[in-house]
Amino acid sequence: MFRRHSPTAQAAYHDLVSLLLDEAVSDIRGTPTPRDRNGRTYWYDRYRIGSEVKERYLGEDSEALRARLDRFRSLKEERAQRRRERARLVRLLRSERFLGMDGTTGSLVAALAKAGVFRLGGVLVGINAFRIYEGELGLHLSFDQTAMTNDIDIASFEALSLALGDTVLPSLEEVFSDFSFAPVPGLDAGKVWKWRQAAGESLVEFLTPSFDEKEDVREFAALGVSAQSLHHLDYLIAEPIQAAAVYRDGILVQVPRPERFAIHKLIVADRRREGPDSLKSRKDLLQAELLIAILAEDRPSDLVEAYQDAINRGPRWRERIERSLARLPATAKAIEDCA
Repeated sequence: MFRRHSPTAQAAYHDLVSLLLDEAVSDIRGTPTPRDRNGRTYWYDRYRIGSEVKERYLGEDSEALRARLDRFRSLKEERAQRRRERARLVRLLRSERFLGMDGTTGSLVAALAKAGVFRLGGVLVGINAFRIYEGELGLHLSFDQTAMTNDIDIASFEALSLALGDTVLPSLEEVFSDFSFAPVPGLDAGKVWKWRQAAGESLVEFLTPSFDEKEDVREFAALGVSAQSLHHLDYLIAEPIQAAAVYRDGILVQVPRPERFAIHKLIVADRRREGPDSLKSRKDLLQAELLIAILAEDRPSDLVEAYQDAINRGPRWRERIERSLARLPATAKAIEDCA
């Protein structure tokens, strides 16, 4: 049902992620400083410009981040060597037939990453996250499996965006302008959560979880844009993982955990099963089927945990998942066999 990349390609991908994580702390200008916010510890680069003290968000506290912060000076000195190695790894991955990102998508995602979108809590979701699982899971993708599109969907928690106390630079309005994207007017005056490229069909959307009945438009303080709130999205983007987009010498992004992505696809496939989105529903099921097949073999405990988390969230969650699994009997059995 699925094909794997070689062990060499999988090792190269994970080496690329590690080098990108090293790079993320190599441009520290001042002193790494911890800050406690809402019961969590976050690290900031604290530096001075003239008489003004600035703080740039680095990431949530973890053993891996602390280890990198302890050696940020040596990482700074190794930047040129690290970039050459990253470029070599990307060439290796492309020679192994990794799809990677196309030029249009990759250049924009790189600009969003440079501005700080993923550093400040943004999570790449949708088809571009699915394609990144090619490296994370060693899954050999083909064009028909990925449902090619240049759309970019970015999600984050509204509360996290407020808590970090940092913002993207340059503004996303400037970034989109540089790529000839224009805001798509919405029903709420002054609130823009979609941006469309003038030439072509590329669309960027910002999303955030809805925790009540209403799916309205909210604000992302850190990103300086609005976001459409959606049900079930909190499940998808909880505890995202850092990953590498295969483009140029690699881009550090955040994506959902693959097991959560797979189960979430079962939910959204049921939401879309009738009406104008029925074709999207079939694509959702294809992605869920493929991911669950490889997760059942390689990460059964993670898959079962994500499945149990979802069905324990209430009868409406269970109903949607069960209806989708009824359309995928082999997938339903794979989950059952993992339990």
